[in-house]
Amino acid sequence: MAWLLLPKFKSQPTIISYTSRNQPLGSKIRPEMETVMEDEEYNYREVRLPSLIPIVPEPELERETGERRRGRDILIAVDHGPNSKHAFDWTLIHLCRLADTIHLVHAVSSVKNQLLYDTAQGLMEKLAVEAIQVGMVRTVARIVEGDAGKVICKEAERVKPAAVVMGTRGRSLLQSVLQGSVSEYCFHNCKSAPVIIVPGKDESLV
Repeated sequence: MAWLLLPKFKSQPTIISYTSRNQPLGSKIRPEMETVMEDEEYNYREVRLPSLIPIVPEPELERETGERRRGRDILIAVDHGPNSKHAFDWTLIHLCRLADTIHLVHAVSSVKNQLLYDTAQGLMEKLAVEAIQVGMVRTVARIVEGDAGKVICKEAERVKPAAVVMGTRGRSLLQSVLQGSVSEYCFHNCKSAPVIIVPGKDESLV
């Protein structure tokens, strides 16, 4: 059984749990989509980010103990849109804590296209600096070739994060989940972590 928790306010995220392909809801309303194959190969390029090391005051570190001090991995799917940036900001403010690591992933049509790579690298460098300044967390980044939904699911399988966070792409929150979007694909195929969909600031629920 899967639960879809709709937010009471537009600024809150939707948290989607693991799902079964046999559930009645999915069989009625979602289009058939190709399942990610475990042995499917894909091309990627690591992004060289500035050597940014968070400087945390000693009293702050003393309050972090056990698992909290070891940190978690949080995967954020990013693009150049405002909703993606809003999801990133939400993650820093509401989800990240000291010692966490943010994994940025960006899907492109070809990793050999230097213009695409340079543009994505510039975006990820800015986000990495902001992650240090706002959340005092480190960032790693990867640009992956392929369909965005498949890329996110494959990276989630590799990283095994505590959560996968993404924004919506201009449609309402419910439409994004149910009408064949990247969010919908990850909802049905991401088995490695819960998926958090953060609605845009001006988006409605339906």
